[in-house]
Amino acid sequence: MADSFDLGEPPQPAAQAPSASSPYRVLARKYRPQTFSELIGQDAMVTTLGNAIRRDRLAHAFLMTGVRGVGKTSTARLIAKALNCIGPDGTGGPTIDPCGVCEPCRAIAEGRHIDVIEMDAASHTGVDDVREIIDAARYAAVSARYKIYIVDEVHMLSKNAFNALLKTLEEPPAHVKFLFATTEVNKVPITVLSRCQRFDLRRISAEQLAAHFAFVCREEGVEAEAEALTLIARAAEGSARDGLSILDQGIAHAGLEGGGVTAAAVRQMLGLSDRGAVRDLLGLVLAGDAAAALASLRRQYDYGVDPQSVLRAMLETVHGITLAKVGTAEDPAQPVEERNARAEWAAKLSFPALHRLWQLFLKGHDEVAKAALPIEAAEMALLRAIHASTLPDPGELAKAIASGELTAPQPQGAAAAPAPLAAPAAVERQGAPADFAGLVTLLEDKGHHAVAAQLSNGARVVRYEAPELILSGSRPMSADTLRDVADALKTATGKAWKIALEDAPGAPTLREQAKAEEEATRQAILDTPLVKAAFAAFPGAELESWPGKRSIA
Repeated sequence: MADSFDLGEPPQPAAQAPSASSPYRVLARKYRPQTFSELIGQDAMVTTLGNAIRRDRLAHAFLMTGVRGVGKTSTARLIAKALNCIGPDGTGGPTIDPCGVCEPCRAIAEGRHIDVIEMDAASHTGVDDVREIIDAARYAAVSARYKIYIVDEVHMLSKNAFNALLKTLEEPPAHVKFLFATTEVNKVPITVLSRCQRFDLRRISAEQLAAHFAFVCREEGVEAEAEALTLIARAAEGSARDGLSILDQGIAHAGLEGGGVTAAAVRQMLGLSDRGAVRDLLGLVLAGDAAAALASLRRQYDYGVDPQSVLRAMLETVHGITLAKVGTAEDPAQPVEERNARAEWAAKLSFPALHRLWQLFLKGHDEVAKAALPIEAAEMALLRAIHASTLPDPGELAKAIASGELTAPQPQGAAAAPAPLAAPAAVERQGAPADFAGLVTLLEDKGHHAVAAQLSNGARVVRYEAPELILSGSRPMSADTLRDVADALKTATGKAWKIALEDAPGAPTLREQAKAEEEATRQAILDTPLVKAAFAAFPGAELESWPGKRSIA
């Protein structure tokens, strides 16, 4: 059960060591919050609940949602205590600061109060389980002010169970309160959400978790390095329970080693890469030293570090450098060496270079996660990043290509350099253009667009000697088309033209020549070493534009 209570176990003072006959209680249970002041990272929710209790504006149903270990079910139990507390003298009312010593407070904390019923929806999913709640809700509380139902992981109830609960949830008896907890609020029907007051419990920040873990270590009489607690806090990903479980393991490891909880031991325990080793590895990548970088990665792998965690650490470092470059505040939890290294790299690296490194390491991280050979995939990802670190910025490369500054070798041979689509028309006053391309351009200029298009797209020229035009019969034209061409040419040039078809292959059409020229130019650019290197560094990239590109359908 996701945030289950300590059923049947009385709380022990935090600093009290368990006796020889008492079973050991893990830190995640021992340091479960007993008051709202001990609930870390949820100040907004505590303020809202406090105001509601003081003003007697309590909802009949509450829904707590959030990731694992942020205190959803603990909050539900605290609300139950707050609503049923009677104070040390037995005359108190609902309060945001339950006394913890009255019989209702102690019974709820120990999980034995008859009027506070906790149900795990993961194992009670059916409509019959909900029907028991509905039937029992009609009866008044036995000894408490309110009868409270706590349903953990409520999203796992069946559709029929939710439907059966709706009416009671909307208009419950005055003495009943429902407290729901879930990690997947998107699976709770909207009809249920609309009947509840919802609290979204936030992830607990790494700084708050590290401070809490330091407090726990002091209470347990254990020495712990600040960096070790920071590593545990980050590994917990906002979950107090996860972090305390890791800390418990770290303390056990320290006990075997005869010392405190050290950062090195935590890294080894979690399979994390040493920050100094990560900095050294990134420096080798940026320096383009492939052999040394691969040796550094293999060293960490031999120490038992997961290759994916190495790339994750590289991603975190690149992200930190980028934040330093934009001028965000320094993270006080970071060691001085780490902050100095990031500031130095931020001054040297451009934003495009950082973004490129991020994309390369992110792609490598995903590849390693799916690879059959993780370490080999990690090595290939590093080599790709090393190769890309020596390349110019893609934006500058694109500008150079678009502006024509990047000159490509031109293809050799007459066949590789066909006549342009729009060659200058050398037109005399009453003469004709010197070539067929000029003739088509002249027709365009004179307004004969349809005829010009027909000749450009479909005419294969066998012989052009003005005023004679012999076309290939492989692209036959109707008599009407030939007549239209002759009329247009006479109008444009002032001369009568002889237009005929001949059984010969003829030259490629002007459109085919233009496409061939465009493709030759494109391939020449792709064959340049610089562009080849760019495509090798950025798989999936495409050449969108280049000098001489035409928009030809």
